[in-house]
Amino acid sequence: MNVVHVDINKIKVRKRVRKDLGDLRPLMDSLRTYGLMNPITINSKYELVAGERRLEAAKAIGWPMIDAIILSQDVNAVTKLEMEIEENNQRKEFTDEELLDGYKRLNRLKNPSIFRRFLNFLVRIFEKIGEFFKRLFKKK
Repeated sequence: MNVVHVDINKIKVRKRVRKDLGDLRPLMDSLRTYGLMNPITINSKYELVAGERRLEAAKAIGWPMIDAIILSQDVNAVTKLEMEIEENNQRKEFTDEELLDGYKRLNRLKNPSIFRRFLNFLVRIFEKIGEFFKRLFKKK
């Protein structure tokens, strides 16, 4: 499977299982901040197989192109529908506990303790000293 950059306007969206795409604004913000982390999936006829929310969010923020996996073999209607259902059904949301733990870890990384900041400062100093000596001995 190769990921290719595809003209977003060439992608055809046929009848889908999901009727309500939900609020796309958080996904649009994520695309602006981090880009597309998981390409959409299309067949050789540029028909969408998986990733309608990602596609619509990308369109909404004005992307002319999007990364896509083009299936190497044409898939029949049954397989295409199975893939759509599978992709959406196999996702597992974080539990409240997992989400809380993740945000705690993120907060610690963004706001390290004074001890962690001091250690990071020391590491940077020793890295600079190491770079200095590498350049010094490389020149001779």
